[in-house]
Amino acid sequence: MTKDELRQKANDLPLVPGVYLMMDKTGKVIYVGKAKKLKNRVSQYFQESASHTAKTRQMVSQVDHFDTIFVTSEFEALVLENSLIKRHSPKYNILLKDDKGYPFVRLSREPYPRFTLANRYANDGARYFGPFGGRYETRQALDAVFAALRLPTCNRRFPRDIGAERPCLNFHMGRCDGFCRPEMTAQEYNRRIDQACQLLEGKSRQLLRDMTAEMEAEAEALHFEQAAAIRDRINAIGALSKKQTVIAGLCADTDIWGLYRGAGKCCYAVLHMENGNLTGRETELFTAPIEEEETEMLSALTAQYYLPRAVLPHEILLPVDTGECESLSEVLTRRAGHKVWVHVPQRGEKADLRDMAQRNAAEEAERATTAEERVAHTLTLLAGLLGLGQPPRRMESFDISNTGKSDIVASMVVYSGVRPLRSAYRRFRIKELQGHPDDYASMQEVLRRRLQRASDGDEKFLPLPDVFLIDGGETHARAAQEVADAFGVTVPVFGMVKDDRHRTRALVTPQGREIGLTANPAVFALIGQIQEETHRFAITYHHESHTRSTLRSALDDIPGVGPKRKEALRRALGSVKAIREADVETLAAIVPRPTAEAVYRHFHPQT
Repeated sequence: MTKDELRQKANDLPLVPGVYLMMDKTGKVIYVGKAKKLKNRVSQYFQESASHTAKTRQMVSQVDHFDTIFVTSEFEALVLENSLIKRHSPKYNILLKDDKGYPFVRLSREPYPRFTLANRYANDGARYFGPFGGRYETRQALDAVFAALRLPTCNRRFPRDIGAERPCLNFHMGRCDGFCRPEMTAQEYNRRIDQACQLLEGKSRQLLRDMTAEMEAEAEALHFEQAAAIRDRINAIGALSKKQTVIAGLCADTDIWGLYRGAGKCCYAVLHMENGNLTGRETELFTAPIEEEETEMLSALTAQYYLPRAVLPHEILLPVDTGECESLSEVLTRRAGHKVWVHVPQRGEKADLRDMAQRNAAEEAERATTAEERVAHTLTLLAGLLGLGQPPRRMESFDISNTGKSDIVASMVVYSGVRPLRSAYRRFRIKELQGHPDDYASMQEVLRRRLQRASDGDEKFLPLPDVFLIDGGETHARAAQEVADAFGVTVPVFGMVKDDRHRTRALVTPQGREIGLTANPAVFALIGQIQEETHRFAITYHHESHTRSTLRSALDDIPGVGPKRKEALRRALGSVKAIREADVETLAAIVPRPTAEAVYRHFHPQT
C-alpha cells in the first residue's frame, strides 16, 4: 500500500479497543501494538505532521500493510498483544528471552507421578506449573523442593523398582525417605507430591500451617519420631523461600520493580517480598531502542513477565506510571484468582523499596556494560540528537581568545570519539583583522585558513571532521557555516551555547534551532568537556602570546636587545617582572654583560 492508502485505511478504523499488527512487504509482522481507540492510535503513524521517534520513523518506512483485531475491552487487548508478541517476535517490539528460557515444571499423570522440566505447555493430560526463570535456576529450585520434602531424585521407577535393591546413598544421607522400600506407601508418596505442588503454586504458608498442625497431632499422640521428621521438613521448607529465587518469587506477597537504561544495556530488577522480608531478586539485561520511553519499556516488560505466570503476587510496585496499571491489575486479578494491585508508590517505605529496586537494576546494568559500549552509546545518542547518519568519529571545536584588538588567537581542538586527540590540536594567531575585535570575523578567518590547508593537501589538517563545534551561539555558527559553504564543505556546524553558570546547555544550528543536552547526561558531559578543553587551549595560547607581546614592548629601545636576546630573556625568566627584579649577574648569565647592564639601567634609571 502507498502512504495515502495506509492513512485512509487507518482513518476508516472504528474508535474501539483492539490490537494492530504492522507488516512489511513480505508479510512478516514487524510490530504489534494495542490501543484503547484503534482509529486514533493507528492513524498517528501515517500523519505527515506526527513527531515520531527515529525508531517509529524507521518502522513506519517498512510498513507495507497492517491488520487489526477488535476486542471488547482494554485488558483483552493487553492479553492479546502479549500473545501475539510471543508468537511473532516482531523486530520493533521489546522482547524478553524466548520461551526456551522460561521453562515449565511438568508433573506426569501416573500412579507414581514424576516432575520434569518442559519448554512449553502441552495439552497431554499432565499438570504444568510456571513458567519460571532460567532452566538452571528452576532445576536447582526443584531439587531443593525434593530435598525439603525428601522425595526421590534417582532414576528408579515406581512401583517397578520397589524392593528390587537396597536404598541409594540419598536415603542414608537423609535427603530421601526411601520410597523404594516396601514399607513406604503410594499414598505417602502422593501426599508428598501434593505438598510439592503446593510449593510450586505459591501456597507455602498454607502448606506450613497444615504441616504444623500435623506435627502437633503426632506429638500429642506421642509419635515423637514422626513429629521430628515433619519438623525437619517444615524447617527445610521455611528456609527454601529464602534461598531459591524461583520459590521466593512464588511465595512473594509483593514484587517491586526497578528499571534502568544504561550506556548500551538496559536492565530490570524485581525484588520479591514476603511478610515484609526480602526473599529474592531477579534481574535481566535487555536491549531497547535509544528513543524508547521508559513507560513503553516498562509496559512491555511487565506484560511479558506476568501474563504467562500462574502464580502472582498480591501487590506489584512500579517505578513509573505506564498508564496501564488499572488494566494490568484487572488482567492479573482474573488470572490469579485474587486481587492483584499494580501501582506506583509515592512516599514512605514502599517508595524506599522502589528506589532499592532501581539501584539494583542500575548496578547490574553498569556492571555488565563495557567501556566500549559506553563510548558507542554516547556517540550514538549524539548522532541521534544532531541528525547525523552515523556516530561521529572525529569532531573539531574552535574558540577565540583576545584582550582588546591585540593578541587575538584561536584554538582548534580535535576529539577522536570521546577522547581528545592532542597531536591534532592547532593554534592560530589572527592576522587579517583590522580595527576593533570581531569574534565572528576572527572565527571565519580561522576556519578559512583551516579549510584552505586541507584543500592544499596538508596532512596536518586532514581528514575533515564529521562535525564542527563552534564556541558561541547562532551567529557564530552561521559565520562558520558561510565559510564551509564557500569551500563546498558539507560538514555540519553547531554552536555551543552556555548557561548563566558558563556550562554548555545546548547546541544550536546556523538556522537557530536549539538542541538541548541536559536530558542526556552522557552527551551533556561530553560536549561540556569539549568546550572546556577548547577554551583552556585558547586561553593558554593567549596568555603565552600576551606574555611575549608584553615582554617585547617592555624591552623595546634597549641598546643591544634584539629579537633573539628578547626571546632568550623570556625563556630564562618568563615575565617582565622577573626581568625587572633580576640583578646584573643574573642577567649577564643570559646575555652579554654590556647588554645585561643596559637592561638593568633601563628598569633602574636612578641607580
